[in-house]
Amino acid sequence: EALYRKYRPSSLKELVGQSDAVQLISEQIKNSNLSHAYLFSGPRGVGKTSLARIIATTIGCDPVFDITEIDAASHNKVDDVRELNDSVNFIASSPGKKRVFILDEVHMLSNAASNAFLKTLEEPPKHVIFILATTEKNKIIPTVISRCQVYDFKRISVQKIQEYLSKIAKERMLEFEENALYLIAQKAEGAL
Repeated sequence: EALYRKYRPSSLKELVGQSDAVQLISEQIKNSNLSHAYLFSGPRGVGKTSLARIIATTIGCDPVFDITEIDAASHNKVDDVRELNDSVNFIASSPGKKRVFILDEVHMLSNAASNAFLKTLEEPPKHVIFILATTEKNKIIPTVISRCQVYDFKRISVQKIQEYLSKIAKERMLEFEENALYLIAQKAEGAL
């Protein structure tokens, strides 16, 4: 198993470097007050898709039946969005359960596809939550952005990356030098 998969965070407490977003989302989950649409924006490797998956599993979604991940870079046409819109209207797998649609690289949707998505984004069924992730928020049409709660993710600090690498190395009983971990963390440019 690849290390990035093995050590990908699976709970809000495990997510590194995005404490503001985690705190706000935690409160929303605790108060059963999640929005119907989120936009997570920021550089690669900072936890956008991880947080989307964590939200879905924390609210009880089954990863196979209740979570749909779509790579908008390769599904960016109007027909792709129409297919998405059709699947949104199916009933959740069990009463009271939510369905979460994660659209990664959402800035890659064509303008026509973005406009086709607007109606669903404006009036989704009550059981649906959309989580859009992007590295280039400036390329998303303003009407889509205005219908989402927007969270801007920041690069993770060198110190936090170094601490996490140290934790993994100790857990795996690997010998290491802190200076080496610092250099790796620095070269990561804020991406864990």
